[in-house]
Amino acid sequence: MRLTRLYTRTGDQGTTRAADGRVLDKDSPRVAAYGSVDELNATLGVALACGLAPRLEESLTAIQNELFDLGADLSTPYDSEAEFEVPRIRSAGVRWLEERIDELTEITGPLENFVLPGGAPGAAALQLARTVCRRAERDVVALARQEDIGEMVVPYLNRLSDLLFAMARYENHHREVAEPLWKPAGAVAE
Repeated sequence: MRLTRLYTRTGDQGTTRAADGRVLDKDSPRVAAYGSVDELNATLGVALACGLAPRLEESLTAIQNELFDLGADLSTPYDSEAEFEVPRIRSAGVRWLEERIDELTEITGPLENFVLPGGAPGAAALQLARTVCRRAERDVVALARQEDIGEMVVPYLNRLSDLLFAMARYENHHREVAEPLWKPAGAVAE
């Protein structure tokens, strides 16, 4: 793909074009959904810029590419007659995420308490990405109430948020930084 211009002026009136050429309002559920996925991808870039454990960097680079596929999937309605083959999220992607979760959890051990976002800078960035992923999931669910989307899109985002949590725990473990644990109400007053 080659972009010769970064601006199109299409958005000056509050609209944008879907991948198949349809004009959409910028506040439409479809644009909100793929916009949140784009924001998620950017937060993963921030996490990577923190300098994560090599095991996480490799996986996150693959996930960033998959999120571009997800953005294309969401920006192209299923009834579209796009002129190109649209990448769609498949069950293999969800299984891959589950395998990464299992691998990391085997290293960090089972969760024994609620964990607060924080610890090492990379872990904190991954926790932020996890919350953006949850919002993207909510935006995709809202879109799915109005239009058909791929059956694996919601499971993919759901599993990805779990993986980002597992990655944050692993990053703290790798850096030998204690996980910040939740202390029930009243702990501040003590």
